[in-house]
Amino acid sequence: MSVLSITKRNLKIFFRDRMSVFFSLLSVFITIGLYVLFLGDMMQRNMGQILGARFVADSWIMAGLLAMVAVTGTMGALGTMVEDRSRKILRDFHASPLKRTTLVGGYVLGALIVGLVLSLITFVLGQVYILAYGGELLGMVNSLKVMGIMVLNVAAGAAMMIFMVSFFSTTNAYGAAASVLGALLGFLTGIYVPIGVLPTTVQYAVKLFPTSHGAALFRQVMMEDALAQATAGAPTQVIAEVQRMFGVVFEYGAFTADATTHVMVLLGSKVVFFALATWNLTRKAE
Repeated sequence: MSVLSITKRNLKIFFRDRMSVFFSLLSVFITIGLYVLFLGDMMQRNMGQILGARFVADSWIMAGLLAMVAVTGTMGALGTMVEDRSRKILRDFHASPLKRTTLVGGYVLGALIVGLVLSLITFVLGQVYILAYGGELLGMVNSLKVMGIMVLNVAAGAAMMIFMVSFFSTTNAYGAAASVLGALLGFLTGIYVPIGVLPTTVQYAVKLFPTSHGAALFRQVMMEDALAQATAGAPTQVIAEVQRMFGVVFEYGAFTADATTHVMVLLGSKVVFFALATWNLTRKAE
């Protein structure tokens, strides 16, 4: 069997289980629901009479959701690997001539595809939501930028998740860990509250989490037009403070991270976590 064969098998298992697909998108639905019910109005009130306040807030939340689904989507897809381990199916794979690196590659590629598909769905839903509440659709160039960030972010998310999954052998334990992580993601990606209002120590913890760098990249693109309208004519210091508050830019003392820094963090985390996951999985006797 090849990597593609393993990937195809895992994708069939995942998409055949509609509940798995639903729960992978559940955090997105919950966040959008909360935002529709009260978070959106609360954010708009907190921003006062700023021009296009709703457009800014909607773009901010949808950019964060795109970062979140890269983790929840790949996490849901990798549940197949935990189930295979708990049902001793991995032992059958290891008894065959199939290389363990090929097996790991199949799980990772499947998670990447699932993460990208769910991210695209989230992006479309987010654009529809922004347009419905008076915002504007992203232009073609910025949409293509979002797609590129999406690929990078999903790859980093998949690497982190397969490393986490490599430690679980039962679906119950994995489900519990996934629930805890899903609850934390809203804070780690700065969705529930803007990063700038968190205590300084918590801000640093958020800025060390790789997925938050994906959220910053999404916000730099998706909030560009909204922030330009909202801060038109404002002093440079005010614009910088707004960007810092919403997590569009990250500051580490005197150092301000640029897009290249965010990209390097995502690429570095992808390489490190994938290497650790491969090492952990290939050394185990299932």
